[in-house]
Amino acid sequence: MRYKQLFICRQSFYLKTGLNLPEGLKMPKFKNHIFLPIFFAVISSITLFNSCASVQSPTGGPRDTIQPAIVKEFPKNLNRNFVSKKIEIEFDEFIKLSNEFTEISISPALDYPPLFKAKKELLTIEFEKELEKNTTYTINFGKAIADVNESNILKNYTYVFSTGNEIDSLSISGKIINALTKEKVKDVTVFILPLSQDSLFGKKKASFYTSTDTSGNFKLSNLREDTYRIYALNEQGGGDRIYNNYNEEIGFVTEPLKLNKDTADLTLRLFKEVPGTFMVTDRKIDPDGKISMIFNKSIVKPEIKFLDPAELNTNKTVEFSNTLDSATIWLPEITFDSLKVQVNSDKQSLDTIILRRNKRDTYTKSLTIIDNLTGTKLKPGSDLTVRFSAPIQSIQESLITLLEDSVQVKGLQIVKSPENQRNYLIRYPWKLKKQYILSLKENAFTDIVNNKSKLYNRKFELDTEENYGSISIKLTVPDTSKTYIIQWLGEKNEVKRQDQIRKNTILNYTRYPTAKYLVRVIYDENSNGKWDTGNIKSKAQPEKSWTFEKIIALRPNWDLEETVTIPFPD
Repeated sequence: MRYKQLFICRQSFYLKTGLNLPEGLKMPKFKNHIFLPIFFAVISSITLFNSCASVQSPTGGPRDTIQPAIVKEFPKNLNRNFVSKKIEIEFDEFIKLSNEFTEISISPALDYPPLFKAKKELLTIEFEKELEKNTTYTINFGKAIADVNESNILKNYTYVFSTGNEIDSLSISGKIINALTKEKVKDVTVFILPLSQDSLFGKKKASFYTSTDTSGNFKLSNLREDTYRIYALNEQGGGDRIYNNYNEEIGFVTEPLKLNKDTADLTLRLFKEVPGTFMVTDRKIDPDGKISMIFNKSIVKPEIKFLDPAELNTNKTVEFSNTLDSATIWLPEITFDSLKVQVNSDKQSLDTIILRRNKRDTYTKSLTIIDNLTGTKLKPGSDLTVRFSAPIQSIQESLITLLEDSVQVKGLQIVKSPENQRNYLIRYPWKLKKQYILSLKENAFTDIVNNKSKLYNRKFELDTEENYGSISIKLTVPDTSKTYIIQWLGEKNEVKRQDQIRKNTILNYTRYPTAKYLVRVIYDENSNGKWDTGNIKSKAQPEKSWTFEKIIALRPNWDLEETVTIPFPD
């Protein structure tokens, strides 16, 4: 019988595909004539359902991205006169608890926390001690509940009940934005602390909290009448609801909120604080032998001083970043075992660190070059700039040539940039439709640690004005006694240019690549020429900003005009 079934299946395959039947699969002369009707019935069934000898790999389908849903709560949520010792919550799929000791909170806090247990679709909460009378309890699960298969999190689920006749029902809602860009921020923890407990900020987790949605909105519900401080915290690497890291973003409402009715439309602005205490957060000797140091904040009038061995101060070269929050140091030789380094600000010591090296460490020193060309195009009206990996000690101009349409030019100028000791400007009256080749022959440049440059050839041409646009922006200020910072932003909010003004002004932006730009205004309250962030301890908010609502699109070879009326800060 198995032979006949296999025969039929194989024969069906050839019949469906139209291939010639092999000799061995042609209809045999079965002695049992009764089998023929059965044979054709089987063939028809196989053809109809297309199921004979068809083995296919199962498809996985789309990934489950839906959070677990609650099917039943017993006792029901928002239950009054609660007397049960146990709560059972049933879900539509298997669930698990993660980080329940940090994610789950109960308000008011219990001396003996309940026992949480997840088994299959059921979450059980058992109370070990009797609850306070006439009290509303809120259990906030944070991000503790997730499904078993894909770990989809059920966010911001709260279970509320009262041991008395009434349930606290007040609410606070609003939105969280970035203090500088005004962009709404999702997944930010928003929490409140009663004013009587605010001294515990940074030491004890908040019980009343929630997270912002994808639009940056939040809502805290089932709150009692009280006076609260309100905070927003964008945490890094954890959910402890404690502000303990200057890399975290924080926001707050300046004045305490006396809650006696529903409060809506609050706006909290997130910012990163400037650390109160200066620290060198990273220091290392790079593979090429230079020393790199990173600070946790900018410093004024910075200075690097070697304390031991002090004689190395004579030959060191130091470069600070434009933001004054990092330093690079070059030494002719790296031979020390350890180096004691002091970082000063305006002659005052801020931090002292020890830099150690292994005696077996070796360094591959080289002098590399980059330039300011975009592809093979030089921006009209600009100099060709070459940047070296280390400050330059000497130049052999005889080893530097420039060809214009294969003819060597005269009158080429090589000028050290006044803005950066590693940049050199190659100046020449560039012409359109000319092909240039800059050649820096081997040993043309020598850096301060005696590295020689290698051969560097660069072919380029002057870009046309049609690829650039210009604009004049007429700015009207609301108060001439104040200072304003005008930022010209690229499409990714990067600052292309910054100006400080105190009166109605026209700013000209000349020869910028054709693209989309924004104008942002910072209300410079202390007139220091930079955006100042806030401070949580002194309750100082960050300086306010405003972005012109119109996106400015520069057109090829067009000179545009725009009027921007700066409003009073909101």
